Amino acid sequence: MKILSRGILISLEGIDGSGKSTLARNLHIHLANQGLDTILTREPGGSALGKKLRTILQEKEVNVCDKAEYLLFAADRAQHFDELVIPALNERKLVISDRMADSSVVYQGYGRGLSIELIQTINTWAMHNIKPDITIYVQVPVEIALQRITKRKEMLSSFERERLDFTQRLIGGFEKLFHQRRDVIIVNGQLPADEVCEQAFDAVIKNIQALNVIS
Repeated sequence: MKILSRGILISLEGIDGSGKSTLARNLHIHLANQGLDTILTREPGGSALGKKLRTILQEKEVNVCDKAEYLLFAADRAQHFDELVIPALNERKLVISDRMADSSVVYQGYGRGLSIELIQTINTWAMHNIKPDITIYVQVPVEIALQRITKRKEMLSSFERERLDFTQRLIGGFEKLFHQRRDVIIVNGQLPADEVCEQAFDAVIKNIQALNVIS
């Protein structure tokens, strides 16, 4: 087992159908195989409370206004950090989260039109001023993402049922948010899953080595 001198937080971002969740699972396996004490989690749904909030947000059996939608994500995030992320980081583990704060900036900020500044302020508070050490953005055209969602033949989440223009706003939001950000690894989500993982894994290892936290 390789020992980290401190915990490492990795977030994965991208539109629905980008292959982000598949990459999160594959990356978790690859990093664990390298002897790193690794935890895979997700937002929403990384805590007991989060699982209930995930059902509300994805099924939306009752009307949820845009502000309430974001605040439910913020509640999930606060609980997630308190219950899982912070304890794992304190134990010097590597935490991989399928979505994190940037998703709210893009989905509720760029997508819904809520105040990005306010979202970022609440995110910072909910996350105890902790930011991901590395963010991986799985970049994919909207047409490819929609094809993948259709092929799943599963019940669509509330976000997967959104209009095409909403998804296009999300892509524009991610591109604007991550433009020239040095902590972001951009991978080509159109490649086969194993190639996407290899691309992300190599970049993550280089970034971790640069942080000089492995002993």
